[in-house]
Amino acid sequence: MFSLEGMTALVTGASGGIGSAVAKALASQGARLALSGSNAAKLEAFRAELNAEFGGDHVALVCDLSNAESVEGLVPAALATLGKLDILVNNAGITRDNLAMRMKDEEWDAVIRVNLEGAFRLMRAATKPMMKARFGRIISVTSVVGATGNPGQVNYAAAKAGIVGMSKSLAQELATRNVTVNCVAPGFIATPMTDVLPDAQKAALNTRIPMGRMGEGTDIGAAVAYLASKEAGYMTGQTLHVNGGMAMFA
Repeated sequence: MFSLEGMTALVTGASGGIGSAVAKALASQGARLALSGSNAAKLEAFRAELNAEFGGDHVALVCDLSNAESVEGLVPAALATLGKLDILVNNAGITRDNLAMRMKDEEWDAVIRVNLEGAFRLMRAATKPMMKARFGRIISVTSVVGATGNPGQVNYAAAKAGIVGMSKSLAQELATRNVTVNCVAPGFIATPMTDVLPDAQKAALNTRIPMGRMGEGTDIGAAVAYLASKEAGYMTGQTLHVNGGMAMFA
């Protein structure tokens, strides 16, 4: 993979299934991380695990992405603890699934506030220091459903599709300053959340995937590590779809 020695990264949702895999991928390549999440105990436990496995002095920053004030303080806190910010990974997200006709305003608002507005606030905050440094990597973890849609997830699909459009726009704004903005769109990924599904439901999901299996968190981590690297400097405004072929885009 690609060396991230000397680079720093802020990863949101870092103690979750995909988030922890992303954090490990970045740390394994030498990056120093600011790990963000809403559960302080879980976050600190993961920080200790990361330090023990990969060395370094990674830090934990608690943040409630549903609270604008908390979000606005996250990038400054990362800069204060890391000294600089080379990589921002927007990974955190929530779901509030329901059919559109039954979806409550609060279910719509919660998902848009955390998944889309939270990502925007962090991207906006990271822009200035990255432009000043004339280097940066902004990477957002979206979803295959942002491109295909999914019944019962109009809020989630809208938020993820919105991040893609937002990333393309920001990529054009920052390109001349050597700051790239890209997305990674996972398909079905094996996480603690999917582990509890009945075997029959897992088998049904796998029939939709040409490779016949769910992906692993490491698959997403590898894609993020590539986009974070200096070698990916000519890739911006793009979405890497990591879904085992379940949806193929031109």
